[in-house]
Amino acid sequence: MPTQTPLKILLVDDEPLARERLRTLLGDIAGQCPGEIVGEAANGLQALEQLEKQAVDVVFCDIRMPGMDGIELASHLGRLANPPAVIFTTAYDNYAVQAFDLNALDYLMKPVRAQRLLTALQKLPGTRPDPAVLAGIGQAVRGGGRTHLSCHERGRLLLVPVEEVLYFRADLKYVAARTVEREYLLDESLTHLENEFPEQFLRLHRAVLVARRAIAGFEKAAGDDAEAYGWALLRGVSEKLPVSRRQWVAAKGGLGNPV
Repeated sequence: MPTQTPLKILLVDDEPLARERLRTLLGDIAGQCPGEIVGEAANGLQALEQLEKQAVDVVFCDIRMPGMDGIELASHLGRLANPPAVIFTTAYDNYAVQAFDLNALDYLMKPVRAQRLLTALQKLPGTRPDPAVLAGIGQAVRGGGRTHLSCHERGRLLLVPVEEVLYFRADLKYVAARTVEREYLLDESLTHLENEFPEQFLRLHRAVLVARRAIAGFEKAAGDDAEAYGWALLRGVSEKLPVSRRQWVAAKGGLGNPV
């Protein structure tokens, strides 16, 4: 790793004292590994806002943080064309640490030590996080799916709050996520989304998942309608979603409606 150019570093931790300790340690090892701390953030959402303005080489991030945790942050960063390296910091959750290690992601146990910090930085450039692997680990750690989904649009990384998505519809190689305001194209698979969010979303059709809270009701399709056996009516938008014959009973039953 060349030492003449300082690494651009972002510190992400909801504890100011933890960020201050990292700042001090990075100063202590600057002679062996020069680095420039270009920003700090208290959670993943704040970090992504900063990264819109300033690219970095490496992100140090805690695992457990409010708003958006470090695992979810890393999964979004892993979708960037040139993602920064991610080094996790943690005081607990050893089972998660083992999973990161198996997937060639580095981590630092708190309290962080200077030599361990230097060893981690000397691995750069290293393996970048795999978003799919991180999503699975994140479910195990936090007991649920991501809070946000991400997509690229005109060179920018956009975040889509999961709680705002009305439905997902498979569209060729992409999945369209529809909110009340607009549609986003995601590089995701419908099956993966169904497995990640089983409590929030319901399968209506081989190409459609719908948010349970978004369903206003169901209606049978006309006898000559070849597109669907029935239709799901939505709250907030005028669109109707097709329900296949195979999913009709399960979809209505999944909302506690009489079939």
